[in-house]
Amino acid sequence: MIIHKSVSLADQVFERLESDILTGKYQRGEILTELKLCQELGVSRTPVREALRRLEQEHIIEECGKGMLVLSITPEDAENIYNIRKRIEGLAASACARCITDAQLQELQEIVELQEFYAKKRDAEKIKAMDSEFHQKIYKYSGSTVFYDTLVPLHKKIQKFRKTSLMDKSRAKSSTAEHRRVFEAIAAHDPAAAEKAMVEHVCKAQKHLEEMEAIQQTEAD
Repeated sequence: MIIHKSVSLADQVFERLESDILTGKYQRGEILTELKLCQELGVSRTPVREALRRLEQEHIIEECGKGMLVLSITPEDAENIYNIRKRIEGLAASACARCITDAQLQELQEIVELQEFYAKKRDAEKIKAMDSEFHQKIYKYSGSTVFYDTLVPLHKKIQKFRKTSLMDKSRAKSSTAEHRRVFEAIAAHDPAAAEKAMVEHVCKAQKHLEEMEAIQQTEAD
């Protein structure tokens, strides 16, 4: 594990474990112990213990007697998260359209262009990274810490589902085009159009996830 001195060790361990759980490295039902994690990460028990405590507060893991049981995020959890995002994220885009600066618009445009580039390359990991960056910038540029603090954790929690979805070439292309429409509405400083474009984007992402789950269920049966 690479140590970044500008960020506390406990924070680094938390972020690493959170990402490993939410991306599926540690599967639902797996048991994590302090000793196992200390050996894997090459750190002492104190930062691991602190990270596990925070993950438990996030309801990603829970105490089970033998260690910490991985809960991860279920498809039902993801559905609830998308339903919440549909109601809030449009408001964040609307607020962003009202107060974004020219410099911030330039940053947002660069992210959209990078996502378009990676979509052509079919690089799912980079597309997901740009997707996260795009949404987080909008939350940040909305001018409200409430939007940012509420939406960033929700967006992170469904990253495994987002990556799987964006590995689909057609969805990656559609998602990128939807981001372009959101950006254009924000660039035009049109709050109503920005809200509509963002809500449509989240709805389409949710619909694609539901279609994927239905296919997987059919194949399992």
